[in-house]
Amino acid sequence: MSSTEENYPKMFSKIKQDVPASIVVFFVAVPLCLGIALASGAPLFSGLIAGIVGGIVVGSLSNSALGVSGPAAGLAVIVLTSIQTLGSYEIFLVAVVLAGLFQIIMGLLKGGIIGYYFPSSVIKGMLTGIGIIIILKQIPHAFGYDKDYEGDLSFNQPDGENTFTELINMLEHISTGAVIVSVISISILLLWELYLTRNYKVFKLIQGPLVAVAAGIFYQMLTLNYAPDLALDKQHLVSVPVAGNFSEFLGQFTIPDFSAIMNEQVWLIAITIAVVASLETLLSVEATDKLDPKKRITNTDRELLAQGVGNAVSGLIGGLPVTQVIVRSSANIQSNGQTKLSTIVHGFLLLTSVALVPFVLNMIPLAVLACILFFVGYKLAKPSLFMQMYKLGWEQFIPFLVTILGIVFTNLLVGISMGVAVAIIIFLRNSFKNSHFLHTKVVDNGHHKVRMTLAEEVSFLNKGAILKALDGLPKGTHLTIDMSKSWSIDYDVLEIIDNFKDHSDEREIKMRLIKRGEFETETVDY
Repeated sequence: MSSTEENYPKMFSKIKQDVPASIVVFFVAVPLCLGIALASGAPLFSGLIAGIVGGIVVGSLSNSALGVSGPAAGLAVIVLTSIQTLGSYEIFLVAVVLAGLFQIIMGLLKGGIIGYYFPSSVIKGMLTGIGIIIILKQIPHAFGYDKDYEGDLSFNQPDGENTFTELINMLEHISTGAVIVSVISISILLLWELYLTRNYKVFKLIQGPLVAVAAGIFYQMLTLNYAPDLALDKQHLVSVPVAGNFSEFLGQFTIPDFSAIMNEQVWLIAITIAVVASLETLLSVEATDKLDPKKRITNTDRELLAQGVGNAVSGLIGGLPVTQVIVRSSANIQSNGQTKLSTIVHGFLLLTSVALVPFVLNMIPLAVLACILFFVGYKLAKPSLFMQMYKLGWEQFIPFLVTILGIVFTNLLVGISMGVAVAIIIFLRNSFKNSHFLHTKVVDNGHHKVRMTLAEEVSFLNKGAILKALDGLPKGTHLTIDMSKSWSIDYDVLEIIDNFKDHSDEREIKMRLIKRGEFETETVDY
């Protein structure tokens, strides 16, 4: 088999790995879809629609091997305020459809290239920050305090609390049943992770999270019948809408109200959703590609097209906006998913389960899913990564650390923006320093002989460094400016040199210039 075939296996060629992985992603996705819909002020079923579309439609069209799409927590506030502004969920769906069309246009215009400009240190910081926030946000769920919605990644919560005050409030609402379920779940997951999968091949096919979920359902059924005091209340379980018949199931899908398509607010919201959803997708694509053991590269233009089609379809049938999301993608990778089949199958599992067996899903304790996400979060934020980034130097470590702190104490997009801003400042500082090289020598008559060699590319960002160097030259200096190795010099820099030449006599500075392509002996005296 060629290296290309090894890195890009065909769909169905790794079905033994992909199907178990898809089941884990499915269990992680269910509460996240419902939680994000709840936080968005939208019908609960709209989150499940977005998860189904993200798995089947986007998964089929994307060439991301391991990326999983669905409703994103980063859009929850935008969706909530948009529904309130427009006054109707049906009108909001028009904006979702238009956002999808905008994304398709962005993909056709090769807008996916933006994703390649995020620094590696920021992407690694994003993954680590998300890992930490997942752990912090899931602790209350593991102890049976489920006031904050599943999937929340923001520091400030809709209920007025924040990540850390929620941990304090949790102490007054601990559920004995949830703690028992969490202990059982973590024990199963550790047994699978540290022993069974390492020693027995069969346990690589039977995923630990699946067994933990089955154990959680069994616990709930057992306690309801024999120890009701230890059974979990409904608020501590997954809560999928249950339709009485097929007609009621179809009635949960919503059609957009296209009579509002000329509403300016609809178009403004559509553009906002398209931009934010595309940004979150491109960031998740970069992060997922970094986590991929085979280091496959996703075509970002095609990804925008796939997301655009996904949003258009989701909006047409009543779903929330979709993006590629790192939590579900990480769960897919850590569950040994190999091809996009795992993403597509997870979408079909969502569809069939909510249609046929929602009552089974409603027996799953949220504490079990919290424990599964603990492992996802830990693997994203391993302590060894901090030391690895520290050893790379402060230019890598500072943006990495700022991104983490920004995500933990604000939200995903703000945290990434902070990390990118710091990375840009470091880049500008390096550009300021690296525009030229100065060699100074004092000759016998006391004059300074200075040679300024410009870099291959000198932009307007280098103006300050060059101007500072020229202004610092002492009176009577003999200056040579060597431009022979420069391929590109910005006009602003040439203007500084011309201005310096015009006033060099006033400072008794003798100046010569070696132009591009000239030899040392072919100089021009000013």
